[in-house]
Amino acid sequence: MNHFSKLGLSPSIIEVLDQLGFERPTPVQEQAIPLLLDNDPTDLIGLAQTGTGKTAAFGLPLIELIDTKNKATQALIMAPTRELGQQTAKMLVDFSKNNRALNIEVVYGGAPISNQMRALRKPTQIIVATPGRLLDLIRRKAVQLNNVKYVVLDEADEMLNMGFKEDIDSILSHTLEDRVTWLFSATMPPEIRKIINKYMDAPLEVSINTQEKINKDISHQYVTTKTANKLPALKRFLDLQPDMKGIMFCRTRRETKKISDELGNLGYSVEALHGDLSQGQRDAVMGRFKSRSMQLLIATDVAARGIDVNDLTHVIHHTLPDQLDSYTHRSGRTARIGKKGISLVFINTREGKRITELERKIKVKFERIEVPGYEELRSTRINNWVQSILNTKVDKRAEKILEELHGQFAHLSKEDLLQRIITTQLDQLMVKNTSEGNLNETHRESTDKRERKRDSSGFNRYFVNLGLIDGMTKVDLINFLSDVASIDRKFFGELSLQKNCAYFDVDKTKDRGISNSFRRIEFEGRSIRVNRDDDRNKRTRSSWSKQKDKSKPKNFKPHYKR
Repeated sequence: MNHFSKLGLSPSIIEVLDQLGFERPTPVQEQAIPLLLDNDPTDLIGLAQTGTGKTAAFGLPLIELIDTKNKATQALIMAPTRELGQQTAKMLVDFSKNNRALNIEVVYGGAPISNQMRALRKPTQIIVATPGRLLDLIRRKAVQLNNVKYVVLDEADEMLNMGFKEDIDSILSHTLEDRVTWLFSATMPPEIRKIINKYMDAPLEVSINTQEKINKDISHQYVTTKTANKLPALKRFLDLQPDMKGIMFCRTRRETKKISDELGNLGYSVEALHGDLSQGQRDAVMGRFKSRSMQLLIATDVAARGIDVNDLTHVIHHTLPDQLDSYTHRSGRTARIGKKGISLVFINTREGKRITELERKIKVKFERIEVPGYEELRSTRINNWVQSILNTKVDKRAEKILEELHGQFAHLSKEDLLQRIITTQLDQLMVKNTSEGNLNETHRESTDKRERKRDSSGFNRYFVNLGLIDGMTKVDLINFLSDVASIDRKFFGELSLQKNCAYFDVDKTKDRGISNSFRRIEFEGRSIRVNRDDDRNKRTRSSWSKQKDKSKPKNFKPHYKR
């Protein structure tokens, strides 16, 4: 028996769901579908994580409620990204395959607008769109929304995070005053409440306890290692789990490309997804990822928005996001619909408090795990090799080749033969014991300044009178310091960026004369000072940092002169 039949859906839809293998509704579907069918018209708020079946929760009732005899556009679904829009439209087309009179079109940026304008000339009852492209079509008078009765805001919090608030306001001004709005979101920040108060009237609410429903299937883990050792540590996890299929999140496109290039050159099946890729390149990367031809997709938060890939075993955080809500979005890409998954965070010794903060905010417990050691990797690699031999189906041609050998191995015992086979495989079976050794670090819970003054791993700590008020990001500042001091970026360690200054670590074998390098260096007309942090009592920094707070443009790039 198909349990969807209890939700009030028509036999036509149930037949399609049977064909697609949908038998048991998820909690959000079980709650939302009857509410939308029995209370039409009604506004609805759906609070649920990605991967909980939200598309069917609003898509199935929408298909039932559309009047297919009316050729006008009656429903609009807005999604934050091209990928999510495409996936939503495809699911709706699949759900409506028994209803030939229903036409669904998807429009998004990065594709020729002329083709989309041509497609919209046909009667289209449901439009799935990204806000930017839809506004462009409205301005070109290629789409009419004055008959839209149903508006769905999918992943509303993500749309607001991407800056679509004004676009949404503009689009909704072109729809009916008495339309209904269905809003689905993983989180409920104040900006979402503003939309609810402005556009919705006494909405019904479906709230799936995401912390219990989703996080119970995700194992939240973290490892503590030096920032410089994150890549070696990642390699060990990839070696230990060759069947891993995951996404790793980085903060910048530069990081994604650098890590992807380094791992790719070592033979790992990884690729980067970032904003410098063309849409064609992006589609090609995603095609390879979905086809399981790569182990790890390395992406920025922006580039990965809207990606919906089933069967991810891992979400890896090279660095934690600045906004802790983003962690929920990231980790929710694994453990979809009852499956298990791992969310693994790499932190340095000073970030333990952020894990505690996350535990308190999203009410989950993180398990601290160790970076695998060489013996564990060696044992795993050998066991995997043994299992691959045991599970190999013998090719019929092998028997003929064995006959052709005419007993050349007859004088060898089984042990002799195995030892020789293992010897030929040693390069593949062994893990090179480099100087990296143990990559695990001990948490530093103390915030005592004397403890932070000098890093015991071989770094000296410095002060610079540049900070956030100067429009600096961590990447900008490291690039600036590296360029002026002629020290390769890899020799910089931790960096703490504050309002009007920053503290940074430099390899003590490479920092000779670094302070002198910044004499006569000016930034925005101001002299730059760089000093060892343990020299702080020798100088008065207040005179350096009493700078006028000047607002910098959003895409500010630092300029300096000698």
